[in-house]
Amino acid sequence: MVEIDKSISFDGRDIRLKIGLLAPQAGGAVLIQSGDTAVLVTATRSQGREGIDFLPLLVDYEERLYAGGKIPGGFLRREGRPPEKVTLTGRLIDRPLRPLFPSWLRDDIQVVATTLSMDEQVPPDVLAVTGASVAILLAKMPFYGPMAAVRVGLVGDDFIINPTYSEIKEGELDLVVAGSPDGVIMVEASANQLPEQDIIEAIDFGYEAACDLIQAQREIMAELGIDLVVAERPPQDSALENFIRDRAQEPIRIILSRFEKDKTIRNAALDEVKANAVESAIAELAEDDPVKVAATANGKAIGNVFKDVTKQMMRKQILEDGVRVDGRKLDEVRPVSCRVGVLPSRVHGTALFNRGLTQVLSAATLGTPGDAQDLGDDLHPQQDKRYLHHYNFPPYSVGETRPMRSPGRREIGHGALAERALVPVLPSKEDFPYVIRVVSEILSSDGSTSMGSVCASTLALMDAGVPLSQPVSGAAMGLIKEGDEVRILTDIQAIEDFLGDMDFKVAGTDTGITALQMDMKIKGLPLDVIANAIRQAKPARLHILERMLSTIDTPRKEMSPFAPRLLTLKIDPEFIGLVIGPGGKTIKAITEETGVKIDIEDDGTVTIAGNDSEKAMRAHNIIQGMTRKLNAGDVYVGHVTRIIPIGAFVEILPGKEGMIHISQLADYRVGKVEDELAVGDEVIVKVREIDNKGRINLTRLNIHPDEAVAAREALNK
Repeated sequence: MVEIDKSISFDGRDIRLKIGLLAPQAGGAVLIQSGDTAVLVTATRSQGREGIDFLPLLVDYEERLYAGGKIPGGFLRREGRPPEKVTLTGRLIDRPLRPLFPSWLRDDIQVVATTLSMDEQVPPDVLAVTGASVAILLAKMPFYGPMAAVRVGLVGDDFIINPTYSEIKEGELDLVVAGSPDGVIMVEASANQLPEQDIIEAIDFGYEAACDLIQAQREIMAELGIDLVVAERPPQDSALENFIRDRAQEPIRIILSRFEKDKTIRNAALDEVKANAVESAIAELAEDDPVKVAATANGKAIGNVFKDVTKQMMRKQILEDGVRVDGRKLDEVRPVSCRVGVLPSRVHGTALFNRGLTQVLSAATLGTPGDAQDLGDDLHPQQDKRYLHHYNFPPYSVGETRPMRSPGRREIGHGALAERALVPVLPSKEDFPYVIRVVSEILSSDGSTSMGSVCASTLALMDAGVPLSQPVSGAAMGLIKEGDEVRILTDIQAIEDFLGDMDFKVAGTDTGITALQMDMKIKGLPLDVIANAIRQAKPARLHILERMLSTIDTPRKEMSPFAPRLLTLKIDPEFIGLVIGPGGKTIKAITEETGVKIDIEDDGTVTIAGNDSEKAMRAHNIIQGMTRKLNAGDVYVGHVTRIIPIGAFVEILPGKEGMIHISQLADYRVGKVEDELAVGDEVIVKVREIDNKGRINLTRLNIHPDEAVAAREALNK
């Protein structure tokens, strides 16, 4: 292939596409670069496997630590299990690609994006999304593209395209918009309680920029002589489809029009229709009947066609009658109920959230700064996380059985979405130095479990005594689109997600939006439809929030007695070594004496955690005393700790001792130290000098009565 090097510029940011340089045996390959961040994206297609009835699309995102000039840690010194950010980026690439492949395509397709260089200013994720589209087009796959993605930031009052990491951190918005020629196809955002209209304008701003990248891809393909044409759907035998439709359409319509609220009852009724009206009838046909031949050739054919008929009937009922399968209006939220403190107080905060048949249990745990998640062994500038949100989806939540494995992409993605929704309302590290972990257990699922996690977790945090600035709620919006007919659904349940066209999750406070995530099953949506969905979500969020606040309206003033109590102090960083001691000897002695846990940060912030407040204060005073800078002339009330022939040692501050020479014990000659002092005696002393080795020399002479009074008052504070 001829090498092409094309540069696209907008808002002063350049994106370069290099084609024909790398990976010549891949179906399509492009090196996409901005600044010093470069991502190689390849797309390869192989012949479909027998019996596959879905699109086997595999999207992998890889980060090589050499891209940032790093050597991996651990024994093997090579990349191992992917960090969470890598998994989330893989999902980000996958989500806008999947709807743009024809529904009939069954070939194996693999997209691999590998970050080869990274300058710690330009995030590689949106580059990888756009690069995936280019690679697919180069591989000449059936694809309703081109597709492109951009990031939108908000700094001050200005939107900016593809902001740097520092601009994202300083701004009020981190929004990723992916678009196709048919409209917006994917949205993901975290925001600092921005109004709905600001979010809508940001999406519009981002889509306009994405269109520039779409046009650039068209120009490249024209230059290479690649036509952007989607192949025709292979011919299908409609005998089986017509047979099932004739027998099942009316029974399905009757079941859906009963407005059954319990999906298990509805699904059982549909299964009975499939078994009695369809499968039994096919079993009675002659072996050479075309319908039976088609059903036998593909074991999943009956189920797929039955699902399609159910989908058409459900959508028709919504479009024509404006009524959903559970009898709700299009903008109606399912019944909501909440509880807090559902587990014993050893779990620091808990909440149970029910919306319809969806049930989420969230548990909040408060930890010390040392419990923060270390993110140092990846390419991104964030070094640690002090808020962790994890999401678990066991098989019993949908009445199924399957092996329990480690969290998959979906679980990681839903946890990250709930995390983004809550971060803007968490207290600052200075005001609340705890590390916080929330785990959302999905106990029953009938749609919108991620937004249920947001609601349950808000309640659990309030139950744990975390001083949130505002509570957060969330709702998932759906869509039914047939031609020009569009219906937006509030609080979608599982069947509407499964058979609908959109899953649009909106989370926020009563002030504004904190998180968005929109996925499509169609080729794109115009902005006005997206804007209406965002606006329709607001009354749903506020309704749910009202029900939440009727359960607990403010964070608890008292934390669980089993939660650690934290004390913090700031020391001069030059004293960190003194507090730790040689080989950790000093800090270990303090923890053994007091039973607390001590964390020290590089800036000198010391956090002391313990369940006994008196012991925690003892450790606090010891460290404060050890690191307090003394000056000659300071007067203290101390206690004699030991006596030697030439003087006595006095602890003037916790952990800090000085010595009174025998000549400084009195204004007359002292024969023996024991004549004046005994171990344990309280004594008022003045700092006479601090020598060049840091040793403190004390005296009992020349102390004014007012100085003695002030020292005692300071001791009693």
